[in-house]
Amino acid sequence: MKKLLSGNEALALGAYHAGVMVAAAYPGTPSTEILETLAQFDDIYAEWSTNEKVAMEVGLGAAYAGVRVLVSMKQVGLNVASDPFMAASTTGVNGGMVVICADDPGIHSSQNEQDNRHYAKLAKVPVLEPSDSQEAYDFMACAFDISEEFDTPVLVRTTTRISHSKSLAELNRSRVAPAKQPVFKHDIEKYVMLPVYARLRHPLIEERLVKLTAYAESFPYNRIMWGDRHLGVVTSGVAYQYAREAFPEASFLKLGMTYPLPQNLIRQFVSQVERVMVVEELDPFLQENIQAMGIKVTGKEFIPIA
Repeated sequence: MKKLLSGNEALALGAYHAGVMVAAAYPGTPSTEILETLAQFDDIYAEWSTNEKVAMEVGLGAAYAGVRVLVSMKQVGLNVASDPFMAASTTGVNGGMVVICADDPGIHSSQNEQDNRHYAKLAKVPVLEPSDSQEAYDFMACAFDISEEFDTPVLVRTTTRISHSKSLAELNRSRVAPAKQPVFKHDIEKYVMLPVYARLRHPLIEERLVKLTAYAESFPYNRIMWGDRHLGVVTSGVAYQYAREAFPEASFLKLGMTYPLPQNLIRQFVSQVERVMVVEELDPFLQENIQAMGIKVTGKEFIPIA
């Protein structure tokens, strides 16, 4: 079935069909409609929390008990929720935990223009960036699977123009029965981050990041689209839509997972084009991470950082 959906509606339906059981959020444009859409379903628990930190803690507690959880907020909300978000990265999860963070390039309804992809690198968790409503829907199933496979929260980063623009989405799934029943298992070494246990978790986080980097190479939404090989464009999210409109003949590496990066795929793409440009909103996050690989690319030399 095809429906015309905003990105926020597609994210909510994708999470619902992926078997989410608990959804917690604090309202703030451009993220608000995610929980409003989920709250229409009677077979999940959905709440507006006191603030984003409480929403993250509600979600984390439910994830520890083994159910799939969605937590959503706008970009500055992750500042408020950063303490339990970092804790979630350290302890890992049990049931899948997906955190949707809606950034606001252009400051349409916010007090700043921060780029929350940096939080993914800080917390050493994967980040997915949909580029339309179809991917917003599809990515939710991927995000929950990644969360449970790699024992990590997953950050899904959207922006205003993804959250609020509408496009057709093929709803090709139905709600799945929860894979795990809610049962909390006492595991002090995993969940109680006293220094003696946190020291044991840190090497596991680094090992997890290595495994995620390998996984990124085969992530199906990291795609090369060959065109004119004089110009190769590396991009993600809504910036992909802008770049395809501006450079319709160019070759594209469209990244659905923007952290960690698929280094082999990037090197393969770069080796087959004459010039590489990174097109991204806000900070040179992709550009700097690709340059750290020893690859010469341009981007913010031509595209404003604001």
